[in-house]
Amino acid sequence: MPIVAHNDLPTLQRLKAAGTTIVLPEERAARQDIRELHIGLLNMMPDAALEATERQFFRLVGESNPIAQFYVHPFTLDALPRGDKARAHIDRYYEPFARIREDGLDALIITGANVTGEDLSKEPFWEPLGEVIEWAWENVTTTLLSCLATHAVMHFRHGQPRVRQPVKRWGVYSHRVLDSRHPLVADVNTRFDVPHSRWNDVSRAQFEAAGLRVLVESEEVGVHLATSHDGLRMVFFQGHPEYDTISLLKEYKRDALLHAQGRLPTFPPFPDNYLRPREQAILLEWRDRLLAAAGRGEPAPEFPETLVAPHLDNTWHDTAEAVIGNWMGCMYQVTHSERRKPFMDGIDPNDPLGIYLG
Repeated sequence: MPIVAHNDLPTLQRLKAAGTTIVLPEERAARQDIRELHIGLLNMMPDAALEATERQFFRLVGESNPIAQFYVHPFTLDALPRGDKARAHIDRYYEPFARIREDGLDALIITGANVTGEDLSKEPFWEPLGEVIEWAWENVTTTLLSCLATHAVMHFRHGQPRVRQPVKRWGVYSHRVLDSRHPLVADVNTRFDVPHSRWNDVSRAQFEAAGLRVLVESEEVGVHLATSHDGLRMVFFQGHPEYDTISLLKEYKRDALLHAQGRLPTFPPFPDNYLRPREQAILLEWRDRLLAAAGRGEPAPEFPETLVAPHLDNTWHDTAEAVIGNWMGCMYQVTHSERRKPFMDGIDPNDPLGIYLG
């Protein structure tokens, strides 16, 4: 079922124009067996990626499940620094956490964030993020944590700080399902691709030491998908299945320009398993022109996105849609199924997915 446009967030209109089913509140299905599901999106991404991240996660939610209508409630943390444009967007379209907490949610998604140092506990968002996570643990059926949010929870809830890697892990990588019985990976290929983009890692040994369940892993870049012991209350992503086809290309452009401006020490390598030889050659030629222009103090040459983007392959979105659909289905089963009480009103918190865990 569709996402309900309960406000005038521009992301909803862009998704509708791209083909995602978006309905107005007065167009909601009248059938009593169609449930309203309220999904929070704690968007901690920096200003430049704020609206793109909205679209990526809204799209996955809207494509995920045929048995409900979704209300997505974006919010952020006041402790995150914002420019004027992003602040105006947030003030107009986002909800305060106080209202989210009062009204309640069926599920919550927490995005990644940019950080200034290695120690997450020194970041300005540390305490307010902890407040949201502690509230969600007690009051929300299931919380999906993306990348840095996963690292934050592993640090302050499980005492497993992330570890800096010698090189950046970024590209598109093959992953293997380790436990095909779990509903989150039901009817998903035993091998599938997921993009990653991170300098830091939480290892499988750390997840398991914390008593968590590792469901999907890559031989090259480690754990992608894990859950809390109960199988649902916390769902951890280290990769970025929400990424658009061009997300890694845009990140390459950003890092290349930062290096040319002297703000990154080295020029970024190509993302692994993402670009074919022709596209690499185009970008190498652009790199040479960029560095030459920087050396002369001239503006950067135009980035050849129009030459590269049409030849990129997306090998992860279908699986991402399936996993998110399974996640929404598990949440729906726990919170709304007639044969189960709501999650916070009688379900064993250590066994909400008893059919699987039993």
